Amino acid sequence: MEAFALIISIIALIIAILAYQKAGGGAADLRRHTEALTHAGETVAKATDSLRDKTADILDKMQAVVRGAEERREAPKAKEEAESPKTRKEPRARQKR
Repeated sequence: MEAFALIISIIALIIAILAYQKAGGGAADLRRHTEALTHAGETVAKATDSLRDKTADILDKMQAVVRGAEERREAPKAKEEAESPKTRKEPRARQKR
């Protein structure tokens, strides 16, 4: 009878171990979750780097457009400022005052 009780207890122990591993208590399951999270983190890092590069490119293009527009606007002003007040001819009404 004692041998029969020992066999039943060993079978119960094996069933308990299998149930524990199936419920997520095993180290392999934890390793799989860790690898999945690591992979997700790497994917997010790559996406962030790609987005950062695209944003930098767009900002460079916008800067070139804005600076080009500023240079076009400032070019006539620079020419006018280069003329001295003596060389510039004002209307006669203003000269008399």
